[in-house]
Amino acid sequence: MLNLILIPEVVEDIASALRRSGSREIGGILMGEHSGPDEFKVTKITIQKIGGISHFLRIIEDALGKLNAFFKQSNNDYSRFNYIGEWHSHPLFSPYPSSQDDESMLEIIMDDGVGANFVVLLIVKLGPDAKLIGTAHTYLPNGSKSQSQLILES
Repeated sequence: MLNLILIPEVVEDIASALRRSGSREIGGILMGEHSGPDEFKVTKITIQKIGGISHFLRIIEDALGKLNAFFKQSNNDYSRFNYIGEWHSHPLFSPYPSSQDDESMLEIIMDDGVGANFVVLLIVKLGPDAKLIGTAHTYLPNGSKSQSQLILES
């Protein structure tokens, strides 16, 4: 099982964005560090704000500049620092992937241009206490999906 760790700054960035977006879905990409066996620490995210009540529009062009800056900042050490996957919110629904979410992630992982060995989908929302809650799922090139362990650092 893959462990996905969100550092405190990322937890706060996502929670703040969710508070601002209300009932609209938002999302972005996850970037971070391979911090141990089957363990990845999300240290940077992008936040795209184009979404509706039950959908989020992924605009990769918006994220490419930030992804390239992340690679440059990490000296292009792709084995340690890399694109981890995607995140988006389900403010009015349970934080689990829909069939459309699964289809989108499988398109990403099976795209030779992406060149990933796996991708993670993080789905989040604010709980009744206004704290971030969510789930993470890992998708592999063979078409399989498995739930990952989500760890929110405080």
